[in-house]
Amino acid sequence: MRILYDHQIFTQQHYGGVSRYFCELMSQFSKDPTMDFSIALRCSQNKNLQKCYELDEYWSNRNNFFSRTQLFSFIQKVTHRDILTFLLNNKILCIGQQESVRELKKQNFDIFHPTYYDPYFLKHLGKKPFVLTVYDMIHEVHPEYFSPESPTARWKKQLIEKAGSIIAISESTKKDIIKFIDVDPEKIQVIYLGSPFESMIDSDEAIDIPSHSPMYGKSYILFVGNRSSYKNFKFLIETIAPLLVKDNELQVCCAGGEPFTPPEILFLKNLQISHKVHHVQPNERSMKKLYKNALVFIFPSLYEGFGLPVLEAFSSGCPALLSNTSSLPEIGGDAALYFDPHDSATLKDAFEHIISDNSLRIKLILKGYERSILFSWEKTASATKNVYENAINVK
Repeated sequence: MRILYDHQIFTQQHYGGVSRYFCELMSQFSKDPTMDFSIALRCSQNKNLQKCYELDEYWSNRNNFFSRTQLFSFIQKVTHRDILTFLLNNKILCIGQQESVRELKKQNFDIFHPTYYDPYFLKHLGKKPFVLTVYDMIHEVHPEYFSPESPTARWKKQLIEKAGSIIAISESTKKDIIKFIDVDPEKIQVIYLGSPFESMIDSDEAIDIPSHSPMYGKSYILFVGNRSSYKNFKFLIETIAPLLVKDNELQVCCAGGEPFTPPEILFLKNLQISHKVHHVQPNERSMKKLYKNALVFIFPSLYEGFGLPVLEAFSSGCPALLSNTSSLPEIGGDAALYFDPHDSATLKDAFEHIISDNSLRIKLILKGYERSILFSWEKTASATKNVYENAINVK
């Protein structure tokens, strides 16, 4: 079976769950002799793709692509120059789309799997089937957080209606698709994602926080990922600010996402907690350390299509407090405590409960380990392969 993936997420996203999803799929498929895939891509700054060492043989065996080293080397010299970022990103996007169209026109594939929602490919697809993964319906559920000019919801609707098969990454996402778009539910297959740290080997050295870290020797709350809009970061900080002021040892670690913006710096300053809230940009191993040593992981998001950080916390032995919205109760099950992300009192109560009851913490940690085992990229890839095969057979 020959699958073609396009450039979209790898030219738009430097890191994140969607590009991680496709890298993990390709890593699994690279072990399957019945699967042959291509990425219509010439250049990328995506960090997940850079560290996807399982694909080294793939890069070296395809002479129509740059080698893995060449693919990233030419951008290393300019990524630190902010003035070039916009032009560089647009150039990479244009090159990627040109490469995708070129590969589509060759028709040398059995099925096409676009990595995001731009429908540019429809007029070049011919009679080949395509499978669409829907990661969430955030643009439809919370349109107030997005520009009215954003084409994402319109593009997504168009592709959902035309796709041969649709993959939803949670039952919650499937329900939202059906709620907002007139589509046959039988066309939608729910396939969960895998645990991000499942391939990492634990060791004693992975438990220590480096002495230069602002969290060294401190009790800290862990927040992971993007902090904008529906991620509800300000709600979290405003809720726990009195606790941070009261407890000299308590800190907040914001891992991943961009550095604090000037408005965020002012926000923290006004709450008089600038010295208690830190941003770090960890690699995968140091991220696992941050989870392992955190007092608690808090995910206050108003909406998630899946929530990979939940599985990161579970597989790292970190107790989790999660919003009781969208997919999070579905993924977290009974291995987490939940709160209303619109009600600070419920978050405060849950937080005080988890830090005051050590037996509860141990119980959640053990349940988290058990639950993380239910999710694997091998399962994700196997179910995705079945979707591909069915889509090809019914075209």
